[in-house]
Amino acid sequence: MISLSLAEIASIVGGQQHDIPDPDREVTGPVVSDSRAVRPGGLFVAFAGERVDGHDFAVGAVEAGATAVLAARPVGVPAIIVDDVVAALGALARAVVDRLGTTVVGLTGSAGKTSTKDLIAQLLQRHGPTVWPEGNLNNEIGLPLTALRADATTRHLVLEMGARGVGHIRYLAGLTPPRIGVVLNVGTAHLGEFGGREQIAEAKGELVESLPAAADGGVAVLNADDPFVRAMASRTKARTILFGEAADAAVRAENVRLNGLGQPAFTLHTPSGCSDVTMRLYGEHHVSNALAAAAVAHELGMPVDEIAAALSEAGTLSRWRMEVTERADGVTVVNDAYNANPESMRAALRALVAMGTAARAKGGRTWAVLGEMAELGEESLAEHDAVGRLVVRLNVSKLVAVGGREAAWLDMGAKNEGSWGEESVHVSDARAAIDLLRRELRGGDVVLVKASRSVGLERVAAALLDGEGGSGVEGGAASR
Repeated sequence: MISLSLAEIASIVGGQQHDIPDPDREVTGPVVSDSRAVRPGGLFVAFAGERVDGHDFAVGAVEAGATAVLAARPVGVPAIIVDDVVAALGALARAVVDRLGTTVVGLTGSAGKTSTKDLIAQLLQRHGPTVWPEGNLNNEIGLPLTALRADATTRHLVLEMGARGVGHIRYLAGLTPPRIGVVLNVGTAHLGEFGGREQIAEAKGELVESLPAAADGGVAVLNADDPFVRAMASRTKARTILFGEAADAAVRAENVRLNGLGQPAFTLHTPSGCSDVTMRLYGEHHVSNALAAAAVAHELGMPVDEIAAALSEAGTLSRWRMEVTERADGVTVVNDAYNANPESMRAALRALVAMGTAARAKGGRTWAVLGEMAELGEESLAEHDAVGRLVVRLNVSKLVAVGGREAAWLDMGAKNEGSWGEESVHVSDARAAIDLLRRELRGGDVVLVKASRSVGLERVAAALLDGEGGSGVEGGAASR
């Protein structure tokens, strides 16, 4: 963060200085909410969570070098006291971003936000100092904490914006006003919270409504292949750039194909020319993510050949998103356990099938180890049943449905789709899945592990790789 005195910060956030002997002392280090991440000269933000109260760690944070604490009550060490710590953090982020004048790129969508954010970051950092969030820090706490990592040298600030309801993205865009806004898709993730895709589109479109007018440099980057997203062009005064496989997309992909490992290749077309891309990531769904990233990079002046080269070299920056690891015995584990929704589940299954093509030729099998897709509301039964049926239609060798009612629906869908007997099995938890897989996996098999984050199926992937001495292969996938 740029250096600010404690007096300046107190003024920005509307707080009271408490136990501060020197109001002119500057915060020169990072702003963090985890006391373990405190660095000398930083600012510790104390949140009162459901299980942990950051105020209890304030003394330790200052002892570790924090200049002061942003808190809701006195904590016995130098502090700026505010009524609402979350709102104060957001106000501080807005003030810092306004002073920096860096180019802010905001993106949202039902699926693929984190992977696309990682791609944009890897492209733009070739073009200048770039700050982006680790993982999916995309809410009212994670977004301002990311923005506060920017400093006077930062040229690009890439921010992921999530939503749990109407108004959330508008609020986030108000904290860190983007000049470029990217909307990837409108899917069924969080359908239970929003009530329908129309409501999801309303929420996601708040990003383009928050952009500056075209005359002031505002640019909306919209998915031409998603009718809900394409329609958002009428909701913004910014200039619109379409990406996708549609013929009228300014940034589009042609001749899309997957190699034997399930990695996509295509010809990238932009208004300034075309170039070939072969990605290191896994699954055809990354083509759309790559096009969105390419559109942003093109807008910021990167030549098409440089964009294509960067996309071809890009790997995963976030954990548990199509992380592909081959064990010493030839079993390949695909850890995509960070999150799941119907769209990302279908994309991951198709990637599994593509990756299994070579394995099948050598006698290997494809395994889909799947768990609940959360927050689908009344559509949950139908969506889980449909995924189970898709497993059969794609000719995946084995389905292991892990968990309770939703897992039973996955298993039921598979068995109702075809004459599946032992090909599909329903187990109660991750431990049971691990025991089954350890008994039955053999060299050459490819195993996809995927579910919503709350299911914790990353434990399955970790157990399968524990002590196996696998060699990591980078990838990336859709996320919440």
